Amino acid sequence: MTTTAHRLASGPGWRVSDIVCTAGPDDRPFEEEHPHHCIAIVRSGTFRYRSAQGSAVLAPGSLLLGNRGACFECGHEHAAGDRCLAFQFEPAYLEGIVASVPGARRIGFAQAQLPPLPRLAGLTAAAELAADDRDGLEEIALRLAGAVTGLLSDAGPGARTPSARDQRRITRALRHIEAHCEEALSLGALARQAAMSPYHFLRTFRAIVGMTPHQYVLRSRLHRAALLLRRTERPVAGIAFDCGFGDLSTFNRRFKRVMGKSPNAYRGA
Repeated sequence: MTTTAHRLASGPGWRVSDIVCTAGPDDRPFEEEHPHHCIAIVRSGTFRYRSAQGSAVLAPGSLLLGNRGACFECGHEHAAGDRCLAFQFEPAYLEGIVASVPGARRIGFAQAQLPPLPRLAGLTAAAELAADDRDGLEEIALRLAGAVTGLLSDAGPGARTPSARDQRRITRALRHIEAHCEEALSLGALARQAAMSPYHFLRTFRAIVGMTPHQYVLRSRLHRAALLLRRTERPVAGIAFDCGFGDLSTFNRRFKRVMGKSPNAYRGA
């Protein structure tokens, strides 16, 4: 086998995998089938991709687009190996995203790829960083699918003022996060509590709060940890775990990234 796939995260209707291919010029391409709708970010390497939607040479930053049940072929006639971050969606999950994107009319992709567009640069970088930590990937999956759907439908940003009803729903979610930020709070669970689709919840939350739910949960956990570091003598590890961080190294890294100091240095400042 020249291709290995390692699943990084998954949930109802979506999954994210790190896919590494070692094929080279001496390996004959063979036909495969997409089991799900797929948006794959090329992380490294180059290869030729051919499907019913067209063919293209993909390079780092490009997006491979695949429709469920469609046959495709990848070739490495000129160089060996590539690595992709693949986001896969069930039709019903993708349908909920498409329904929330102004101007979008169809599920699936009419073309085989998108080039490394400046408009997507920040999102693809965020996806790779999330893959490294295996954190926040559901939000990235939703944002990526929404961005690609909008680009392919030539839709504008679709900005609108959130309704009073949406504001009430997001306020309820904010209060829940504030009270339970140390718990496992998935995007899907928060959206269900707000009686909204995950994509609509993510977009509305970001419009109202100015950051995504994952970023807000992380901010809430770090804020609580910062107060405990200054107000108590509790061990750093105990504070990290009680504030919802699964391990001490992750807590130390994120605290320093946001606060500019390590937890111990912050406590002693």
